[in-house]
Amino acid sequence: MSGFGVSCNWAKIGLLLLLLSILGCNTLKKVGEDELLLTKNTILVDDEKVTSSEIKGLITQKPNSSVLGYPLKLNLYNLAKENPDSSFEDWLNRKEKREKRLNNLLSEKQVNRLRESFMVKGASEFLKRIGEPPAIIDTSKTNKSVSKLEAYYNTKGYFNNSGEYEIIPGKNNRKAQIEYRVTLNKPYIVDTIQKNITSPELDSIYKNAERSSLVKQGEQFDLEKFTLERERLTNLFRNSGVYNFQESSINYNILRDTTLAADDQLMDVQLNIKKFRSTNDSTDTSMPYKVARHREINIYADYDIGGGTDTLQKVEYENYNIYYKGKLKYRPKALTDAVFFEKDSIYRDLDRIRTYRQITNLNTFKYPNVEFIPDSSHTHLESNIYLAAKPKYSLNLNFDVTHSNIQRVGTAFSAGVITRNVFGGAETLNVSARGSIGLLSDASLSNETFTSELGGDINITFPRIWLPFNTERIIPYYMLPQSRLSAGTNFQKNIGLDKQSLNSVLSFNWSPTERLKNNIELINVEFVRNVNPNNFFNVYRNTFSNLDDIADAFQDDPQYADLFNPVDEEGEDPRLNIPTGANTFVRRVLEGEIPVSNDDFEQVNSIAERRRRLTENNLIFASNFTHTKNSKSGINDLDFYQYRIKLESAGAMLSLLTNVIPYNQNDQGQNLVFGVPFSQYVKTEFDYIRHWSIGGGQVIAFRSFSGIAIPYGNADNIPFVRSYFAGGSNDNRAWNAYELGPGRTNNINDFNEANLKLALNLEYRFPIAGDVKGALFADAGNIWNVFDNENNPEAIFSGFSSLADIALGTGLGLRYDFTYFVFRLDVGFKTYNPAREGSDRWFDGYNFKRAVFNIGINYPF
Repeated sequence: MSGFGVSCNWAKIGLLLLLLSILGCNTLKKVGEDELLLTKNTILVDDEKVTSSEIKGLITQKPNSSVLGYPLKLNLYNLAKENPDSSFEDWLNRKEKREKRLNNLLSEKQVNRLRESFMVKGASEFLKRIGEPPAIIDTSKTNKSVSKLEAYYNTKGYFNNSGEYEIIPGKNNRKAQIEYRVTLNKPYIVDTIQKNITSPELDSIYKNAERSSLVKQGEQFDLEKFTLERERLTNLFRNSGVYNFQESSINYNILRDTTLAADDQLMDVQLNIKKFRSTNDSTDTSMPYKVARHREINIYADYDIGGGTDTLQKVEYENYNIYYKGKLKYRPKALTDAVFFEKDSIYRDLDRIRTYRQITNLNTFKYPNVEFIPDSSHTHLESNIYLAAKPKYSLNLNFDVTHSNIQRVGTAFSAGVITRNVFGGAETLNVSARGSIGLLSDASLSNETFTSELGGDINITFPRIWLPFNTERIIPYYMLPQSRLSAGTNFQKNIGLDKQSLNSVLSFNWSPTERLKNNIELINVEFVRNVNPNNFFNVYRNTFSNLDDIADAFQDDPQYADLFNPVDEEGEDPRLNIPTGANTFVRRVLEGEIPVSNDDFEQVNSIAERRRRLTENNLIFASNFTHTKNSKSGINDLDFYQYRIKLESAGAMLSLLTNVIPYNQNDQGQNLVFGVPFSQYVKTEFDYIRHWSIGGGQVIAFRSFSGIAIPYGNADNIPFVRSYFAGGSNDNRAWNAYELGPGRTNNINDFNEANLKLALNLEYRFPIAGDVKGALFADAGNIWNVFDNENNPEAIFSGFSSLADIALGTGLGLRYDFTYFVFRLDVGFKTYNPAREGSDRWFDGYNFKRAVFNIGINYPF
């Protein structure tokens, strides 16, 4: 252990020396005497400062990147030696006989290897690779930037603009800024728009949609609008029957009227739409574009890539020809519902895209191939859809490293068998089993260090809304509807009281657009059984300590001796034995057999209520609706937003049956189903995430969450599994999971949860070096009890005044991007702790010793 301590000390000293080297590094170390380090670019357009990231991106040469104003990568680069080999030789020959002694100690061969080693040469190469060389002002690049600015404003109609630049020296002679100045002058205006469309049918389509044109008479010239108009027209024609239309057939002639005065900035525009041009021919064909219809639609259900189609059998179904081999394995309707072409209807590109998406959504076929064969007049199409089936059965094996608010790290293994086209309608059956073991994030959550889970599920998916009535008009097939029926069980050990859960769900989901998703769980039934309720006081140690403190007054009374453990060898006070002593003490206090003060009686009653709530089994019969929207256009989109709205109701249907079904009742007057009181509540949540890209790989990420669950009728509280908690690596990172709240209480329970939650998170993310990234964050929020059976005023949300109980945690993080996932380490500090009093709430314990370290996989939001 002493050796480990010495190593740690040397590591700390080394890290401190590295930080001092970086912080003390001279930014001009590798800037020549006749060179200038670029520190800032400023763009002025007609004397107004430009802040647009698009225009700033036109500047070829940019200053070195910085983290909160500090040029970290530049200073890392400056730490690298220019000639590490010669530096090593200088050191080696600085003292007489040093090389000889080193050769005797290591051998001449090892000394030569040392010359090429990482410590001599590799370290400098590594620093250069992760750092940035100084941004030396290069006037050739500056002139190129001016040209790009002028070209950009040309595309906006300012054809007479002019640009220039000025190098402004800084206080230090070797630092300077560059100021770019652009004078726009008068813009050009679109005066007239003429059309030259060779196809009469295209001309007719164009006239019907002319009002939607993005290029309008009297507006300022903007090249971007011409580009967007070409895309609009291409989309219009290809969705109006012209299956082979090419965007390259569209061009514009832009002319200036020379008869006008020089200061009349007017231009004439002519739209040209030429005839079809073959990909193998550089000239237009004699055949103008025409509107085509689907004459025949063929679906090849057993297509063999590379095989022929002559031997296939054929069946006709609602104007579709279905070809198959041997016996048709699919119900015809399941195939035709996935195809959005109809016989004699005009071709639409949208129908082609929807057909691809829906066939993929069936999860039965490989990526489909759709072919259109025109007749000699190009007005009728033979449309062929080739479908190659996926294997009937497949086996999935997964091994994952997991992380959650409860598990610091864990491993999970799952195995599943997938059966496709179960009933001939492209249904998918998935039977799976899973198991996991993990290290608890907080030792107080259990008497054990590890937690384990075992579970299994049966899940069947239908590629349609599975209801006794037709929903196609409300939810058409292009919205990719799916129905899922699932049943499963899960065994959880060493978390809380050990749980077994059974669940069954009937859900429907569909996507009106690529960015919108809806999900309805019509039936969500969950039964939660606490396997070891007698272990309550062993698990919830804070609750037990509070109860034991009240019982201390009776430990010397002989009539209560059977409630306590005997005095141990170390002479410590006897404690209530678990579970008999603790349970008996609670019962006898509430029955008046043991006299206590009013305050103690209320606390014991509260403990009894909490024990009853957390040890009783739960039956949740719920329905919910979730709507989500995500504006993210791709994996590399760093500027987007997303939100999720959820509404849930539980127990309402069972409550409506009260007058029909004579329910049994427990001592609290709750109706029982299978001997368990069913939960009854309404719940709503709103989750919003926004990311802003601020350039250079830097992102500001924001998240807000609000949720409330209100019990009523057959329940006076929310089941533990549907309640809210605060803290953890994906919430307020200055507190461990379940440690924060409710309200201004100070972690009075081991699993603190409530039925109202507010959370706000703000994070600044920035690159450090290579795949290493950093973050600064602020997390605010808390949980409260409201409209339930909680009687502790410190835990109850009582209005706007309770917002003073919102906790604030701040901190910093390091992340390493492995491409497929991100490994995350965050350090959170309690900045404002509502459980404290007065000024102690602020910055109490704001140091690494009392910080909370969070390990996470991927970003928290």
